[in-house]
Amino acid sequence: MGRKSTERIDGTVRRLRRRLAGALLSTLALTLTACGGSGGPGPAAATRAAGAEKPQAANRVEPLDSPGTPRLPVTVRSSGGKQVTVEKADRIVPLSGSLSEIVFTLGLGEHVVARDITATFDQAKKLPVVTRNHDVSAESVLSLHPDLVLAETTTGPDEAMEQIRDAGVPVLVVDPARGLADVGPRIQAVADALGVPAAGKRLTRRSEDRIAAVRKAIPAHADHPRVAFLYLRGSASVYLIGGRGSGATSLLEAAGAVDAGAESGLKKDFTAITTEALAQAAPDAILVMSKGLESVGGVDGLVKIPGVAQTPAGMERRIVSVEDGVLLNYGPRTDQVLKSIVEQLYGGGK
Repeated sequence: MGRKSTERIDGTVRRLRRRLAGALLSTLALTLTACGGSGGPGPAAATRAAGAEKPQAANRVEPLDSPGTPRLPVTVRSSGGKQVTVEKADRIVPLSGSLSEIVFTLGLGEHVVARDITATFDQAKKLPVVTRNHDVSAESVLSLHPDLVLAETTTGPDEAMEQIRDAGVPVLVVDPARGLADVGPRIQAVADALGVPAAGKRLTRRSEDRIAAVRKAIPAHADHPRVAFLYLRGSASVYLIGGRGSGATSLLEAAGAVDAGAESGLKKDFTAITTEALAQAAPDAILVMSKGLESVGGVDGLVKIPGVAQTPAGMERRIVSVEDGVLLNYGPRTDQVLKSIVEQLYGGGK
């Protein structure tokens, strides 16, 4: 591998770690705009090739019937222990797709006035974007006169976040999602800040019940396939395999699978794909994001990546594809993600 390629991959991994530490959702769409001109098959074609659900079926949130009347002001604890007082929440700016999803699903989407580039679900698409290449634009945020900004510990750059705080805007910081155990706490943290704690409890219960139902429905005959999570951006020549800390382990284990990258000893969040690494992981199936799959030319292009065709997954073309903007959210739609993975792994996919 040449020096420039190594530097490019190292730079990508650094950005992945910085932006979402464990779950890495925001930066896993790192070259999202570049993928649009990849020349590969369209999203629908790519997901059909992978046996995934239709993107439109999984790209809407399902709000609670009624969030109740917000009771404000409230003082809540932000990540790190800092107290944040929210006087009102008529104009909300969530700075991650996952946090946007929670606000909309709580039934308060009408108060959201902007979105992060990773908020790709249908109800948020028309909102103005206040991030540039996943970095927050303080000027864009402040121009919308928000009452409350929701962020994650990895939201940045730090200078932009400080500029927002210095303008007197309350900023609630939530720890990034790392697994299924984070679904409830993140929902409740947002609901408490918005003055609808009861709605948070209802949504947490609904989300956890639906996840439990999917896990219970895993076929009794199902094997425990080794699944490698690959991060692909063909237009940028970035090909990575997830290890421990990629954010996918909890989801794969809930689906009755084994995280092949983590189990094979890959301790980094992501490692450049090599024939040796794939041989060591020996995946029975490969998990990818739909736009990543599209960027390499679908399944046909994926198996041309060195080493993939020699794995059991490549030989069987056993590929699981999930829409980028929801795969690692660990939020109200995680049951849908889990259901899609289970269906694709065990033969129920369309």
